Formats: sequence, C-alpha cells, structure tokens
Amino acid sequence: MNSGLLLSFLAVDLLLVCVPGADWAYVIAAALRGRPVPRAVAGLVCGYALHTVLAAAGLAVLVAGSPRLLTALTVAGAGYLLWLGWGVLRRPAVPGAARQAADDDGRLFLRGATISGLNPKGLLLYLSVLPQFLTLRGGHLPVPVQTAALGLLHMACCAAVYLTVGLLARVLLAARPAAARAVTRTSGAAMLGIGAFLLVERLATL
Repeated sequence: MNSGLLLSFLAVDLLLVCVPGADWAYVIAAALRGRPVPRAVAGLVCGYALHTVLAAAGLAVLVAGSPRLLTALTVAGAGYLLWLGWGVLRRPAVPGAARQAADDDGRLFLRGATISGLNPKGLLLYLSVLPQFLTLRGGHLPVPVQTAALGLLHMACCAAVYLTVGLLARVLLAARPAAARAVTRTSGAAMLGIGAFLLVERLATL
C-alpha cells in the first residue's frame, strides 16, 4: 500500500466518521451524564475492532451474503438503539449530575461496543468503502494485512473524533443545563430515529 492510497482512505474515512450518528449520540449522552468519555469511546472502538477482525478474516463477506444473519444483526442493533434512545429521553442528562457508580462505568464500555458492533452500517462501511482502497496486484502486502491496517486506521479516526466530540460537549455545556438537556434529548431522539430507520429498512426487504 502506498502513502497516497492511505491518505485518500483517511480523507474519506474522516468525512464519514464526522457525520453525526448513533456513535456521536452515545458519546454526547455519556459526557453530559458525567461518565468517563474515554471509556465510552473505547467501547465504540472495540466494536469496530470486531468489524476489522471479521473483514480481515473474510467473514464479513459471508455475513453480507447471508440475508437471515444480516437481518438478525440489524434487528438486534436497531432494537438496542431504540432501548438506549428511550432511556436517554426519559432521563436527560444535565451537567453536575451525580457521578455514576463504578459498575455503571463497566456497562458504559459494553454498551459502546454493542452499539458499534451491532451497527450494520459499520459492517457495510468495511464491505463497500474499504475494499476500494485495497491493492490486489503488484506484490503488495496480503489483502488481510491491508484490510487490518485500514481497519486500524478507521479505529484511530473514530477514537480521535469521538473523544473530541465528548470532551467538547462536556466543556461547552457544563454551565448550560437547559442546553445540555436539549442536546441530550436530541441525542436520544437520534438513537430512536436511527434505530427505527434501520428496523424499517431491513424489515421492508423481507
């Protein structure tokens, strides 16, 4: 792989990561609830590590080629987003709220990994975008190695962007409880909307 190809992938990947979605909503909600932003981001990145392993092993193609399995993953991910979004809307976070217990922090990581791991859009990113930047001929690195390298680059982009989003949300909204509630409710609504969209989109193909 040459540096030009890596830079091109980095530009496209950053553009995709910077588009707000379920990951953004989760990080913002965690930040405004006073929970550790790095732990929430680590969970999300762990989910994309799973996608990277699947893609490098060639299993992602098998998942995409199995309508039943892809439907099951989509429904599970959509249902989880709906559940989280409803919880955020019921209990919107405000700056200065009581610190969550340590065991909740453990679930914070697991929830992040589940959100990104079950998100079929992440799987489609690895199936539709990443392969365009692989070099198949010319004595370059094996395709699984190239896939793993691009996957690691994507994970690094996610970590950088989501940490920035979470920390900015906490700093800018720390003294604005009303704005914090509005942003949290918007994040919850985004989770509900994305979950409902994924659910309807997948069920419509049955």
